[in-house]
Amino acid sequence: MPKTLHVNLFEMNCVSHIMHGLWVHPDNNRHRFNDIEFWTETAQLVEHGMFDAVFLADVIGTYDVFRGGPDIALREAMQIPVNDPLLVIPAMAAVTRNVGFGVTFSTTYEPPFAFARRMSTLDHLTKGRVGWNIVTSYLPNAAANFGHPAEVPHDHRYEIADEYLDVLYKLWEGSWDDDAVIQDRARRIYTDPSKVRYINHVGENYQVAGPHLSQPSLQRTPLLYQASGSTAGLEFAARHAEVLFIGGHSQVDVRRNIARVRERLVAHGRQPDAVRFVVMAGIIVGRNDVEVADKLESYRKLVSVDAALAHALTAIDLPAYPRDRLLGSLIDDGVPRATTLLRRFSRDQTVGQALDQMASLHEDRFFVAGTPDIVADQIEIWLDEDGIDGINLRQYLSFETARDFIELVVPELRRRGRYRTSYTDGETLRERTFGAGHARLPDEHFGARYRDPAALAAPADRLRFPAPASIRTPA
Repeated sequence: MPKTLHVNLFEMNCVSHIMHGLWVHPDNNRHRFNDIEFWTETAQLVEHGMFDAVFLADVIGTYDVFRGGPDIALREAMQIPVNDPLLVIPAMAAVTRNVGFGVTFSTTYEPPFAFARRMSTLDHLTKGRVGWNIVTSYLPNAAANFGHPAEVPHDHRYEIADEYLDVLYKLWEGSWDDDAVIQDRARRIYTDPSKVRYINHVGENYQVAGPHLSQPSLQRTPLLYQASGSTAGLEFAARHAEVLFIGGHSQVDVRRNIARVRERLVAHGRQPDAVRFVVMAGIIVGRNDVEVADKLESYRKLVSVDAALAHALTAIDLPAYPRDRLLGSLIDDGVPRATTLLRRFSRDQTVGQALDQMASLHEDRFFVAGTPDIVADQIEIWLDEDGIDGINLRQYLSFETARDFIELVVPELRRRGRYRTSYTDGETLRERTFGAGHARLPDEHFGARYRDPAALAAPADRLRFPAPASIRTPA
């Protein structure tokens, strides 16, 4: 059977998420993000298109590195203002039956106990349709907002996250037995106290007594998403993640990245197919070539270079330099922080080339613009040759991007056997991802050990970062 495509709509509770400048397009609805109707309409549209989920990104700080402050981010509505992503999920769930919801939450600055209850509540309200995107936060302003003098060092953030997950698994998987809730009216017993327990976690970063305040939900642990490319992040993903967002400049890069993850999964005692691989994809589709060209032109002329530079945390004001100047010359001349340009560009690029790159529509490996057959051809290559399982659909316009994909691409994919023709009523988000009967974490997953009450009292054998050399990803 041909591999079918998993699709999430990539969203954020803000005006400008990742396509900066397009909020001014007359057909865009991004300015309505404060209205509950925007979210209910989004959910109903996505469910009509039989997407896997609405996937909500988030940040807990503003982008204030470029030009030394938040002015560009504020003027361009570049992820500010931004609202809490968890709070729109119940509204979307109330008007849908099947579509799932992935939500981003950071492990670095807020303690795990309260978050455990929030996610269990969402899993109950959505009947098992929720997933969690695990992030550790990277913005300097985020650290300042939570009382830190500087960012928590990268690898230490993953140490914290590893213990954070340990606490959550104990609460979600171990604190309540499956049959703890009996609802015995005659004996006036809602919960059997002998089947609920404290977790008494004592670690380097957290002390949590428990018990968990929510009774077991359908998934208990929500479907676990993560994105990472670093050594520490990859080891963390191999230990915890079920859906991993990856990338690569070429097909060779993508296939190599997937292979490395599979090696690490086995090293952590998991099955090599225990993770689904998802990429962020840009898809611009039209009924004919003229329509495609018109859309491309209308989007390109509105892209904000300044907002893109702010989003990239660019430390040097590139537009202030001549377009024909080589980036390497800025470094050689000692321009302050010019070496940070090498994270994204090369020395032999000019300022103009770098700016043009920032002004593009993210036209990388996972970008396609064309008629439905051209788009479907490319998606099949991504599935079969790159080896991915699904996409986060980048939005250029709300709701045009999703509507175009649903009306034009989905029928072509279905004709080729590459897209679902119906939902399975009552399935959890994890079952949609891994198949019927997989509502819970698999037994070999690290978090599943806490289903045994004795494991709650045992010392946690947690991985330290950076990973030991024996399992460290090759350079």
